[in-house]
Amino acid sequence: MENMQYAEELVREFLIFRGFTNTLQTYETELRTDIGKGFQVDKIMDLIFSVYIPKFQAEKLYGLLSFFEQYLSSSLSEAVLIGTLSKLEASILRYYIVHALQVGRSDRVVDFFAMRGRELLERSHDWTPWFAIPYIKNPHLDPEFHIYFSKEWFEAMHLSVRNFFCEIFNGSRLPALLKISSDANSTNSLKRDIRQLNLKLSQLQVLLEEKEEQLVQLRSVEGSNDSSSILHEEGIYTLKDTPDVCTTINPHLSQTEFSQDSVDGPSKNHSEFISSYYGDDSTLQLGDLLENGKTGDASQKVHDSPHIENGEDVYVEEDFPEVKVEHQETFLGHTSPISRCRFSASGNNIASASLDGTVRIWTYDSSTPASRNATIYCGTEILSLDWENKSDRLLLIGTSDGCIKAWNVDAKRVVCDLNTTKTFPSVLDVKCSPVEPIFVSAAASGGGVSNNLDNLGFASLTVWNMKTWKAMTVLPLGEDPPAITSLCFNHNGKILAASAIDGMIHMFDMSCGLQITGWPAHDSSISSILFGPDETSIFSLGSDGKIFEWSLQNQGQILWSRNCSRLRYPGDLKYCRHEMALDFSGRRLLVTSGSVRAPIYQVQGRRSGWRTLAHAASVTTVDWHPTLPIFLTGSADNSVRVTSL
Repeated sequence: MENMQYAEELVREFLIFRGFTNTLQTYETELRTDIGKGFQVDKIMDLIFSVYIPKFQAEKLYGLLSFFEQYLSSSLSEAVLIGTLSKLEASILRYYIVHALQVGRSDRVVDFFAMRGRELLERSHDWTPWFAIPYIKNPHLDPEFHIYFSKEWFEAMHLSVRNFFCEIFNGSRLPALLKISSDANSTNSLKRDIRQLNLKLSQLQVLLEEKEEQLVQLRSVEGSNDSSSILHEEGIYTLKDTPDVCTTINPHLSQTEFSQDSVDGPSKNHSEFISSYYGDDSTLQLGDLLENGKTGDASQKVHDSPHIENGEDVYVEEDFPEVKVEHQETFLGHTSPISRCRFSASGNNIASASLDGTVRIWTYDSSTPASRNATIYCGTEILSLDWENKSDRLLLIGTSDGCIKAWNVDAKRVVCDLNTTKTFPSVLDVKCSPVEPIFVSAAASGGGVSNNLDNLGFASLTVWNMKTWKAMTVLPLGEDPPAITSLCFNHNGKILAASAIDGMIHMFDMSCGLQITGWPAHDSSISSILFGPDETSIFSLGSDGKIFEWSLQNQGQILWSRNCSRLRYPGDLKYCRHEMALDFSGRRLLVTSGSVRAPIYQVQGRRSGWRTLAHAASVTTVDWHPTLPIFLTGSADNSVRVTSL
């Protein structure tokens, strides 16, 4: 029954969409007088034996039986069932006559034969004796009709009719339209299973990485202990027999100089000597050098190691291992560099924006219907995108001329066109609440987006209602506040984080619309901000290329950091600002890049990270799938890629 109702709604929706109003009226009228009753056996039996026969509605009874005959006639394989239905139809009509005589309404029998007598005779001559039955004084005693007045005959006939309807309705082929709902449910069930399996796979991968990190630590400690033992047992002259190691440490230092310095300075042992070149991590480096000196592979160890800058590890993108890709798909629908791309709430759809002033909605999954695919022509620079969090139905688009468009992917049209004040024309970011039907827009008084964030002017934060499409309130930022570049809600939508071009992070309580805290996070402007997976921390990406993970429990404390300043955009890229994205596990951080590859950092891990497969130009925008190890990269080469790990 649920499938039937779903199919009826699909038909109604299609008729409205095509404008077939006359057909729609007829359709709804027939639904109200549906003689098939949704093919529910009990309702059909009640209709025949509790309504049509007791109330002497012979025309409706005859119409119902004709309907089922036509229903079976539509299938060539139902010839046997048609014959059975003809016999049962005759029995039902004879019971109609018997019931009328039993209650003393012989006039109804006369009317019935006047209406259908000729047709019945054409079908079978067995009906001939029945034309006399209204005029027989005691038909229940007549040998010709005695059996039809017995209780046993009625019960047998009633059971036969029920069994027949059960047979044809349970065994007949359902129309394809009725299978849409069940097929969709099966598909959704399979997708849920796939998500759960992928989630389990990701958890196992994280566990494997942790174990591998522990193994690396144990090997490093073991190598360090072995090197100390070698120095202690064999003396400092041992390194004279390993010229490759000396050359690897410093190619400008001869073996003689190394040995002489070691002899002349007894307080300066080998560990201290290495430390003068490699900092505090020299013990690990020395162990690696001694261990790999036998195979001549020490140079590779030094190449893979981090550079030390101001006491921080600075991993070079070119040294990252390449990600292992299960599948990759490239979308080439845009004609200009990509400025933004975002997965929808379910991850089934993707929205990508380009400098050509268009937004394209598309799907990368062949099992997902492409009916929502569309191209939205905005006619101006697109600065921000965000999907409604509870469905894939609405997409918000912020532009450089103060416009915020709400695109309905089902109707394939703009359902609302909002405008900020003329004072703040650049909509740098829009963010939907994960719980309530509201969104926040960050607008700036300066012109379009640029690599130089200092020219964005002042900020305005507005909260909008997505039911009335009207502004609710403006969040307080003080007098002439610096432009807000990035927004982020926590999981329940009660806290909003905002980053500014003066390096500040602001935190707002959305229940009262007031700022609750804030702190200076960078010496330069902040281009992107994200809550951590457990929301006890927040990530910030500065225009200087530095990434910090800040503790929200101990404000101002840095939990993790990376410096990707080498990956900043070249000066000629005037159309994009750096951004970052966390995967669903919160352990992988994907960052845009001025290089053709983007780095994926391992958060809170000893591993340096990975690098994506190469585009033909800089990586300008990134995003992660909400539940799967799949990420998006948009590039200045006009392409968008979906990569599955």
